[in-house]
Amino acid sequence: MAIILPCFNEQEVLPDTLRILTGFLAELIRENRVSADSIILAVDDGSTDRTWEIIRDSSGSAGPVRGISLSRNFGHQYAILAGLFTADADLMVTLDADLQDDHRCIREMVDHYHQGCDIVYGVRKKRETDTFFKRTTARMFYRLMTFLGCRIIPDHADFRLMSRRAVETLRQFPERNVFLRGMIPLIGGKSAVVYYDRKKRTAGISKYPFGKMLSFAWDGITSMSEKPIALIAQFGLILMLICLILAGYCIFQKFWGYTVPGWTSLCMILCGFSAIQFLAISIVGQYVGKIYKECKARPLFIIQESSGPLSEKSFSSSKPDEKQ
Repeated sequence: MAIILPCFNEQEVLPDTLRILTGFLAELIRENRVSADSIILAVDDGSTDRTWEIIRDSSGSAGPVRGISLSRNFGHQYAILAGLFTADADLMVTLDADLQDDHRCIREMVDHYHQGCDIVYGVRKKRETDTFFKRTTARMFYRLMTFLGCRIIPDHADFRLMSRRAVETLRQFPERNVFLRGMIPLIGGKSAVVYYDRKKRTAGISKYPFGKMLSFAWDGITSMSEKPIALIAQFGLILMLICLILAGYCIFQKFWGYTVPGWTSLCMILCGFSAIQFLAISIVGQYVGKIYKECKARPLFIIQESSGPLSEKSFSSSKPDEKQ
């Protein structure tokens, strides 16, 4: 087994996280749930603090910690992919380095794996540690994604177990715009859900402020659903119908010799329609930009350095199904 930790500026929590997970992994090995060669793979996503130094020092001993350092900050989703595609293990668990997601659930996840599950999702039972605003916006996001036709697990972040077979299937996905919460359910196969209570962050600050969460949500919508474009077309038809009604009204007024009311309402209508047009164009432009990014087929991530013994298999090419 490989426990994969995406890390970005986590120097405050990382030493405790590695110590806790090392002890927990030893327990799983003693219980014969996982093999003795299981590892903890920490992925440094271009941190600017001592994160990589801590990973490198921890992996220098005979313990289970291994590390890879990306050449720059590629983003949380790509750091997870780097870990999944680099680790050579029969089952892989992705877990945030702050341990707000309960690592003890891994034991139940492994049991589901031995029962034949390829994917086990960690789902938050309660979000009492989050603010009311964050809980509300998260709930709205999951409902919106469901409305847009995305297969997404409500209240599931990126705490999950995947079998080797599931990861190899994920390699076949050619997307450069990665939204794992929507992509992984598309793999199919036997899956299960493990519920847990989210804990408070013990140190450091959240790496997902509101602006970044909003950007992440928008990336998820535009990466997994074409429905916004369909909604634009439907809205356009409604506006066309309204315009036809207004045109008929104006012709009727002209025919009977009535004076059309002043310019204020006309200006408001023109400004409103112009704003809607610009919004529609910008949404379509987002999709065009994503197509452009897909066509360039740049590497999803680049591994600059590794620490600790790792398999020769790594992923730094421009095509997800290539192995080096």
